[in-house]
Amino acid sequence: MALLSGATIMALSVGQHAFGQTALPKNIPEGLKLEAYQALPITPFYTDNAPASTPSWPGALIRAEKVTDYAIPAGMTAWRILYHSLDAERHDVPTSAFVLLPAGPAPAGGWPMVAWAHGTSGVAQPCAPSLMKDLYYGDEGLFEFPKAGLAVVATDYHGEGTPGAHQYMNKLAQGYDVIYSVAAAHEALPGLLSQKWVADGHSQGGMASWSVGEMEQQMNNPDYLGTVSVSGTVDMLDFIAPKPEEIGAPFYFPMVAFGLKARYPDFDVKTALTKDGYEHYPLIATKACWFTGYAAYLGKTSAQIMKPNWTKLPAVQAMLKEDRIGDEPVKGPLMVLTGGGDVSVPPGGVRKTAHKACKNGIKLFFHLYPGLDHDPTMINSTQDQIAWIKDRFAGKPFNENCGTF
Repeated sequence: MALLSGATIMALSVGQHAFGQTALPKNIPEGLKLEAYQALPITPFYTDNAPASTPSWPGALIRAEKVTDYAIPAGMTAWRILYHSLDAERHDVPTSAFVLLPAGPAPAGGWPMVAWAHGTSGVAQPCAPSLMKDLYYGDEGLFEFPKAGLAVVATDYHGEGTPGAHQYMNKLAQGYDVIYSVAAAHEALPGLLSQKWVADGHSQGGMASWSVGEMEQQMNNPDYLGTVSVSGTVDMLDFIAPKPEEIGAPFYFPMVAFGLKARYPDFDVKTALTKDGYEHYPLIATKACWFTGYAAYLGKTSAQIMKPNWTKLPAVQAMLKEDRIGDEPVKGPLMVLTGGGDVSVPPGGVRKTAHKACKNGIKLFFHLYPGLDHDPTMINSTQDQIAWIKDRFAGKPFNENCGTF
């Protein structure tokens, strides 16, 4: 979901639909209250170890359960799954996800499937979308996919929902979590899902979905049909660089520090965070999610919470190298979308990455929505995404537009 947009737009595009509010929280108690309103309990489904008798290869299902406590449109059905995935160093990690099925009987061959990668929800265990009644992106476009006859398997990313550290903003870790959710969903719901699938993601998930395309070039899975990347953090340096004018609260920077610690255990977050930056870090690292993070750093600037030249730290430089997008070939068609008014993930960095990819021989379709901020880009582009995805399942030719933007 949104990393951060202007307060008025964010209040309308996130807070109002999800929580019945007209304003973002002004303090930490308000943020915690908003999150508690949508929260579901972390049950043993997420925390019990996998039985010794179950396979442990990536994509193997650990357990599944039908879910009735989500606020989803009538007719849709939902499942929660737990499966084996890999972290950035290819260690086995249990990972949770949910599956949404459209209303009605499945067509012959099963529902065409979208593997969904969500935007920033937080870094702590309770911040998993599958632990939220509205599934975090419910009315921000997610429910439109099942309404259009597309099943959704949506990873939480490991460390959200499941125990362990979430490797926030790591393209490898998030890419693995998306890819291996597909096999697990097929095992959980045999016969109901098509073998063919497309990846789609927004923000943090926009980097993850593009990474899926790179990984599939190596895996060469014939059932993978392409990727949609919406407002993706595909230029990480552009995303984390200090901005001359900042809107709202820069709470995602402490989350980046958390992700660095998760990826590089020897990293000391205090080498990046100032005293003010670290003040609320333990809360964000353990239980607070998007809304509380926003409130915790409201009124601060990145210069107040991050130390000078923190982006030059060795761990940050290693992250930037590992997260490079646009150099490696991708398998299948690629759709890249961004909003001209995005103040969370600057459109210039997305466009620059798309240009670089084109020069590197990657065929893609790029489109900028004039004036749209971060979450409104996701909301207003949903029908375009769905139409493009359906064309992939229909086997229609892919029209790239490199050299025209």
